[in-house]
Amino acid sequence: MAKQMNNRRIVEILREIALYLRAQDVAFKPQAYEVAAEGIAGMETELSTLYKAYGKKCLDDIPGVGASIAETIEELVTTGNTRAYQVLKKKYPFDMLAFSRIPEVGPKTALLLYKKLHVKTLRDLERAGSAHKIENVPGLGHKSEQKILRGIAFLKSSGERRIIHDVLPFAQHMVENLRRVEGVTHVDLAGSLRRRKETIGDIDLIATTRKPKELIRAFKSLPEVVRVLKAGPQKLAVRFSLGLGGDLLVLDPNAYGTGLVHFTGSREHNILLRELAQKKHLKLSEHGLFRGKTRLAIRTEEQLYRALGLQWIPPELRVGGDEIGLARQKKIPALIPYGSLQGDLQVQTDWTDGTASIEDMARAAKALGLSYMGVTDHTKALTMTGGLDERRLIQQGKEIDRVNKKLRGLRVLKSTECDILKDGSLDLHDTALKTLDLVCVSIHSHFALPKREMTERIIRALKHPLVNIFLHPTGRVVGRREPYQVEMDRVIRAAREYGVVLEINGSERLDLHEEYIRQCVDAGTKLVINSDAHDPRHFSHLDHGIAQARKGWARKADVLNTRPLKAFMVALKKNRV
Repeated sequence: MAKQMNNRRIVEILREIALYLRAQDVAFKPQAYEVAAEGIAGMETELSTLYKAYGKKCLDDIPGVGASIAETIEELVTTGNTRAYQVLKKKYPFDMLAFSRIPEVGPKTALLLYKKLHVKTLRDLERAGSAHKIENVPGLGHKSEQKILRGIAFLKSSGERRIIHDVLPFAQHMVENLRRVEGVTHVDLAGSLRRRKETIGDIDLIATTRKPKELIRAFKSLPEVVRVLKAGPQKLAVRFSLGLGGDLLVLDPNAYGTGLVHFTGSREHNILLRELAQKKHLKLSEHGLFRGKTRLAIRTEEQLYRALGLQWIPPELRVGGDEIGLARQKKIPALIPYGSLQGDLQVQTDWTDGTASIEDMARAAKALGLSYMGVTDHTKALTMTGGLDERRLIQQGKEIDRVNKKLRGLRVLKSTECDILKDGSLDLHDTALKTLDLVCVSIHSHFALPKREMTERIIRALKHPLVNIFLHPTGRVVGRREPYQVEMDRVIRAAREYGVVLEINGSERLDLHEEYIRQCVDAGTKLVINSDAHDPRHFSHLDHGIAQARKGWARKADVLNTRPLKAFMVALKKNRV
């Protein structure tokens, strides 16, 4: 053999060949290469070792490998390369595999980017996006460019993990379809997705059914499932079209409660539960709760926690912190419920960097069941968005008056996302701010200030007598930008002292982090949850904000926009006094 090649590299080459073929609309062959790649990926022994011992015969046992692909694999094992791959790489010399790992970029888009921009690596592509070249590629545009740049940053920071905004609706759609299968009694999400972690590495579902074969058959046939990696009578490991792996586990109904708790909680949470069970002379595992050799019937989570002398613990809190001790004392609070928000106080429109008019955003908010919405377009310091100066802010106010006269059932509030300048002063004059229903402030520049200087900058802005809400307080964007350096304990205390509300941002920022939310709850610093919507579809971000609040132990009373408009405005005013 000229060059030994490991299984991982063989899998990568086969997958990349499949992508090139898909980009060219070649029929059938791409799937054959993908199946072969997955078969090799599941092997425990290196092909090079097997080939030395058994020759080409060892390839016959790989699932999905026919004569043609067997020749390709043999070339890879014996020479370290293959003509099929060489021809494609010579014709298209770019990193197809890496490009296709970017969310929103399929093989056809990857090939288009190479042809139009001559980019060969992720770094080339990132530079092209930063220079706004991607938006000029036919069929793409500015939004696609921003998605691609976010995708590259996410890959760099998170590897194969995906943000929950992408994964949750994808997984919930599967759950809805599986619940309609005949014989199914339960289907639930589990794992980090049910705990609402910010990024997700895999998708786990658990179920009970009277007809397991029908459920397994239905799961395999879901359009979201692109291939089955391992199959058994009670568990399937699959690869989803989203690019993540995951499992479906079919449980005995009498062990469903135990299984749902086990496969939802973090490792640390489960260890604490097992230790508590041992103290009660019980044994707890993913297989059930046992007294001696007898498995107790635990059909619900509540039954399991009750058997251990605990109050039921919401999934978002099952992280292995102090939740077990507080549950023993029956001190787990009633967390803010999903669907409890009555208003959204951060909405961008086409006056700056939003995609829709004030009226269209208001109608979308109303359709979602909201009764008020704050328009918070950017201010003039953020020139890249066409931020509003004092004159245009007044003009926008007149448009809001028009919409309010026309629209019934939802009140549009005059507001702003006023930039906090480097010295802590605000980007608009007080005369303009006084015309608004509420004033929101945020930071979009000078992220690299020293921690002390950044903290003082923020606190100066919070002291301003017209400021009501501090938006996305740490400046982070999950998978794209780290938070700026700031003494958050001081900011939280200052917000409480000066009566400023801190935002929980439900967009891809997910800012505040749950650690700081819990500090706010403990300190009595009030919160709001906003979508940061730039498009009517973005109001769905509100649920992600609620999940973030629940992870931070926030109750309904801690979040001011759970109140009707009049009560919200009164609370905002009282908080400021």
